[in-house]
Amino acid sequence: MKTAVIIAAAGALLFSGMAKAAEIKVLSTQATEQAYLELVAQFEKSTGHKVATVFTGTLNVRKRLADGEACDLIIMAGPAIDEQIAKSGTGVAVRKGAAKPDIGSAEALKKALLAAKSIGYSTGPSGVYMLGVFEKLGIAGEVKGKLKQTPSGVFVGTLIASGETEIGFQQISELVHFPGIDYVGPLPGELQRMTVFSAGIHSGAKQADAAKALVKFITAPAAAAVIRKHGLEPA
Repeated sequence: MKTAVIIAAAGALLFSGMAKAAEIKVLSTQATEQAYLELVAQFEKSTGHKVATVFTGTLNVRKRLADGEACDLIIMAGPAIDEQIAKSGTGVAVRKGAAKPDIGSAEALKKALLAAKSIGYSTGPSGVYMLGVFEKLGIAGEVKGKLKQTPSGVFVGTLIASGETEIGFQQISELVHFPGIDYVGPLPGELQRMTVFSAGIHSGAKQADAAKALVKFITAPAAAAVIRKHGLEPA
C-alpha cells in the first residue's frame, strides 16, 4: 500500500490543472463519516471529481481488502496506513431523554457501569478498547453478562435508541449526531485513549492522483473546523 502524501496548504485545495474529472472509489470505516461527507461535497464542487464511498465496519473493511476488492483510497484506524486524517476518543451515550449518568471520574464510570442493566459496545477499535477499560476498572466479570456487541458496520447508537442497551460506548464522532440518543460525554481523562484514523492509497488504485488530491483536501487546515464539528480532532 502506497502512502498518500499530505500537502497541508490552503492553496492546494483547487486542482484545476488536472486533465479530466475522475471517479474516486473509497472504502472507509464509519467513525469519520459525517465530517468526511461534508468535506467530500466541497471537494467534488471544487475539483469536478466524483467520489463513490462505501462505509462499513473495521472488520468488514479488512475482509473486503483481503478479498481483493478494488478501490483507490482506504480510510481506517490501523498502523498499516500512515497519513493521519483525524483522531477521536471514546464516548458514552444513553437513550434520548434518559437520565445521564455521572462519568466524570473512573470511579463514577465504574458505578454507572455496575448500575446499568445492559451495555453496548462495538466491534471496532473502541469496542476492543472498552473491554480493556472494564478490566482496568476491575469489573470485567461483573459486567460480562450485560454486554451486547454490535455486528461489524452497525452503530452502537442503534442499540441505545432501540432500548436494547441502557448505555453504550463508541467513538465520539459516531455518537454525537446519532438520532434517538443523548451523548453524555467522553471517557474520563485517565481512561481515555485517542484512536487515529488514517488514509492510504491502495496499491492497485486506478485514480491514485485524484485520490491523493482528495486526501490533501480533507487534511488541509481549512478542513479543521468541519472535522471538529463532527466530534473529531485534526491529527
